[in-house]
Amino acid sequence: MLDKLKQELEGLADSEQAKNLQRFFKTGKGEYGEGDIFLGIKVPKQREIAKKYFGLELKSVKKLVHSRIHEHRLISLLILINKYKSSDKKGKKEIYDFYITNLEYVNNWDLVDVTTPNIVGEYLRGKKHDLLFSLSKSVNLWKRRVSVLATFAFIHDKDFADALKIAQALLADKHDLIHKAVGWMLREVGKRDKQTLINFLDEHATKMPRTMLRYAIEKFSVEERQNYLLRK
Repeated sequence: MLDKLKQELEGLADSEQAKNLQRFFKTGKGEYGEGDIFLGIKVPKQREIAKKYFGLELKSVKKLVHSRIHEHRLISLLILINKYKSSDKKGKKEIYDFYITNLEYVNNWDLVDVTTPNIVGEYLRGKKHDLLFSLSKSVNLWKRRVSVLATFAFIHDKDFADALKIAQALLADKHDLIHKAVGWMLREVGKRDKQTLINFLDEHATKMPRTMLRYAIEKFSVEERQNYLLRK
């Protein structure tokens, strides 16, 4: 089944689209996606393929997730999401453990954003979040982003406490992709409880990187946005 899946992907490869994606995902030397290889397949088609190969065994999923080809990794993670959703409690733990064990291969922002809330976040709902606090301190950019994106599942439940703690812990982070992720999650908090976001901003806005702040206040009125931006 794995060989068939790979052959299908090769048949869909688009070299021009691959070049565009390699530029978009910063795959050049010294960039955050250095060395990532793209076939040039659009995400909706990848989702279709992930559904088609839902029955792929985890040992084969592991081979895909270890691939240098971006679409192989994304499809493997999409398959995991589909398996997670249809699994019982034991199966969900197995998939969560598999994901965490192979976390080093979840190594670009789309891989993190599409999959982390649906596996890590979902599994940790109602559980301790020690792993996320540990990941937030990692030197690895993508592990720090995982710590942020996983909180979306808790934010959805209006459980904001740990999301705000992680946001606070990452205020001084140097990477733009963390600034954007934290700002995005703060914005999600504000959608559900604006006052909670205001309280956080009143305490921390002057210390927040400008990109993080702009993302967080995106849904505010012009006057409210200016109020915070002028504090910087």
